Amino acid sequence: MPTENKDPLDAWEESAPYWRKHAGTVRKLFEPITVALIKAAAIERAEAVLDVAGGAGEPSLTIAKALQEKGSVVFTDAVREMVLTTRNEADQAGLNNLQFTQCVGEALPFRSHSFDAVVSRLGVMLFSDPAASVREMIRVLKTSGRIALAVWHTQISNPFFYVTASTLARYVESPPEDPDAPGAFRFAEPGKLDGLLVAAGAIDVHSSLLKFTIEAAMTPRQFWQLRSELSETLRGKLATLTQAQLDSISAEVEKAVEAFYEGGSMKFPAEVLIVSGRKQS
Repeated sequence: MPTENKDPLDAWEESAPYWRKHAGTVRKLFEPITVALIKAAAIERAEAVLDVAGGAGEPSLTIAKALQEKGSVVFTDAVREMVLTTRNEADQAGLNNLQFTQCVGEALPFRSHSFDAVVSRLGVMLFSDPAASVREMIRVLKTSGRIALAVWHTQISNPFFYVTASTLARYVESPPEDPDAPGAFRFAEPGKLDGLLVAAGAIDVHSSLLKFTIEAAMTPRQFWQLRSELSETLRGKLATLTQAQLDSISAEVEKAVEAFYEGGSMKFPAEVLIVSGRKQS
């Protein structure tokens, strides 16, 4: 997430190399979210799918593989390096039904009524104008087409985040977060994102709570490296500390996350909201 007073796109440009570095790990960690989005958007019935703010490639890559025999996917992201990373992944996987467009969610360069389904995994809460982005997603949907969005539930239900955040708070003073500003938990309140879909013209809007496990075979030190590199907010705060403080934080986080290890594998309980609907006929 971007640090205060920094342009969000500039922040994501800086983060892109780290997302490329950890793309395979992130794909595994958040795979249950991708599966839930595919189900909520009824991808199996779609021929044309749009992925908005696809980041390092998901859920576009998984959907493209599922639709190889019958449909296509358009991947979008505002950051050029994210687009290039996903294009490279698609080339390596031999996916010829995946197209790429660099754009922001608030201004999708597609004709109205172009897609059977629109998805966004953990993207809409970071947009500068999420209401505008949801309106754009609905606009490009075909009549009765489905939209499915995934956003994080509360921070307390996601220790993958709060373990590091609570430790860092003892070293760096942080102002209270604006609940309407771009951030991971912007739509943690049930019904908040649903309201944007309804206001944009979606019908049959439904929200479900997905409980899953973020798991991977990584050490506590590797977890700390992953979190401190992927989060632009964390990197910005860590840059203000001394080496002694950095060493202390690293040791504290690594100790704290041991409670979420089992048989040498990291296992964090996690929760996201899957909000879906369809375009009115």
